[in-house]
Amino acid sequence: MKRISELMICGITLLLCHTVMGQQEQVPKTAFTKMYLPVWLAARSHCLEVAQAMPEEMYGYQPTGESKTFGEQIVHIGYTIELLTRRYVQGQEVKPNTPDASKMSKKEIIALLEQGFDYTENVVRTIEQETLDETCKMYHSGNTVSRAFALFYVQDHLTNHRAKANLYLRMNGIEPPAYTW
Repeated sequence: MKRISELMICGITLLLCHTVMGQQEQVPKTAFTKMYLPVWLAARSHCLEVAQAMPEEMYGYQPTGESKTFGEQIVHIGYTIELLTRRYVQGQEVKPNTPDASKMSKKEIIALLEQGFDYTENVVRTIEQETLDETCKMYHSGNTVSRAFALFYVQDHLTNHRAKANLYLRMNGIEPPAYTW
């Protein structure tokens, strides 16, 4: 009986690994997303390096009373990557419900960040051209843009907050990860 349970666990594990690996290897369906995916993956890598660079005990660092803490910046990035992708790229109705960074560990915050990047990466790999050609109205500016263009907004938003997080590192004498392109 124990041997059957072990075999079932091994089989389920192999199936899950195959599913995840297959999803990561899925080639995007459009010329735009094939071009965009390497840009997204580079942004992901750099943002995760920034999040890793700050020691956990400094995730509560806040340069001014009006500023987000470092942890809040990273949570904001991770949470809004998925939210903005759902809202503007996929056209879903979403309501913000940002997690409380002060109640999260560095590990949990980075997991949230990875989850956001994973979500949008999956969309980039699977979205159809017809959806990318649709338009949406941007909430803050009122501009009407294509859903493909909205991916640039998702990235610009995360870059804005990643740059703030980079500055927080410098303000604490920590050399930020080198930016490469």
